[in-house]
Amino acid sequence: MYAPFILSSMKQNLFEILIGSWTLVELIEVPLDGGEITHPMGLKPKGVIYNHDGYMSAQIMNTDFGNFDTKDNEVYLAYSGPFKTDDEKQIVSHTMYVSLLESWRDQTQNRKVLFKDDLLHLETEKPFISNSRLVIHKLTWKRIEQSNKNH
Repeated sequence: MYAPFILSSMKQNLFEILIGSWTLVELIEVPLDGGEITHPMGLKPKGVIYNHDGYMSAQIMNTDFGNFDTKDNEVYLAYSGPFKTDDEKQIVSHTMYVSLLESWRDQTQNRKVLFKDDLLHLETEKPFISNSRLVIHKLTWKRIEQSNKNH
């Protein structure tokens, strides 16, 4: 179990703590029936999220794919839109104005927010069906250091 989110002595709220660029460390799919945990986006997924203006953009790429015969959502997942936080419930809500998955467009999805060892852990609030199994997704993110390079 992850440590709960704790507001710092600087009185930062969850929104302020989330702001920045985060790189995806791991995305796992956990079956509720206790079956085998899988990595639907491979063992080395990449991704980035959250902006100070209240919008987020999740770009998640499977770097392990070998061909393009797989389903699109097994290779690349992308969505963006506004986000809101709830400090009391420790939840971030993503509203998908833009999504690679048509069924997600204009939908709002909640993620449980947990912090441990300087990592951000997001977990789907509601289980969903994936490959005929009821699962939740757990994503682990690491903050990206600010780049001083001019591009």
